[in-house]
Amino acid sequence: MAAMKIARDKAFLITIDTEGDAAWAQPRVIETRNAQYLQRFQSLCERFGFKPTYLTNYEMALAPAMQELGHDIIRRGTGEIGMHLHAWHSPPEHALTPDDLHHQPFLIEYPTAVLQQKVRHLTDLLEQTFATKMLSHRAGRWSFDSRYARTLVDCGYIVDCSVTPTVSWRDTPGDPAQHGGTDFRPFPSQAYFMDLDQIDRPGRSPLLELPMTIRSSRRSWARHLPAAFERLPRIGPKLSKARWLRPGRGNLAQMQQLVQDMVADDAPYIEFMLHSSEFMPGGNPTFVSEADIEALYSDLEQLFETIAKHFSGATLAGYAQRVRAGQAPSLGHLAA
Repeated sequence: MAAMKIARDKAFLITIDTEGDAAWAQPRVIETRNAQYLQRFQSLCERFGFKPTYLTNYEMALAPAMQELGHDIIRRGTGEIGMHLHAWHSPPEHALTPDDLHHQPFLIEYPTAVLQQKVRHLTDLLEQTFATKMLSHRAGRWSFDSRYARTLVDCGYIVDCSVTPTVSWRDTPGDPAQHGGTDFRPFPSQAYFMDLDQIDRPGRSPLLELPMTIRSSRRSWARHLPAAFERLPRIGPKLSKARWLRPGRGNLAQMQQLVQDMVADDAPYIEFMLHSSEFMPGGNPTFVSEADIEALYSDLEQLFETIAKHFSGATLAGYAQRVRAGQAPSLGHLAA
């Protein structure tokens, strides 16, 4: 009985960065064949009562197979369509570097007016395509700032999931003339309503942040070093490694342990992520062959069986509404 109560009260949030094929390879022509591979994953989720949120970017909003899947899950209430923006390929066009397809600049590197135009354009496209209000969002390439957060609020979004606790993207380049991505190490790891002036702090805005489920653990060779070393800008990040609720090859045991750690900590939600192209062989650098995809699904079956004992499925917006209603905890306060 106790286990059933836990499953009802605690949420499993599945987030899929729904984007074109092989983005890691910086393709000159962006294809969307991976949309045809998502129904299998959707069916697996439904078997466990889970409800994925497909955070959808520009090219995937135009893909007929994604449109079909999106309309179906919205009609049946078995998932959600949210927004995910790859700035270098999302209209309106604005050249930021000599080769944006190669550099893949972060949206936060663009002028404010361009940032706002890109968010509004993609929001309008998604809402018109799927005939539903866009409420949930994740930034492309995990980088976010106050201007971006304010624009989301202006467009009616209620939940973001761009924060990666313990992880810095400062050394990940976008526009080579700028300073890399966002350093999320000082950000909360719990749900919080953002302060739109200082997005690493809880505040009174209506935008709920649901940080990714990530834990850091000391690397074996660094366990004897004093804790003070972790505060050093160049040395600290090398001393630990981030454990994500994100499949890779051979990391099932690590994910299972992470779930158990979150259960032991009485976490109100856990958040899983994968890219849509990782369900297609050859669409990504991790799951290259048909055998790799079958191994991925075998791991997902086992992982989902464990998670279903402790958490129930929810979309990002569905869980955000639960927090707003006071039915799930958060840091900070919703603005009146």
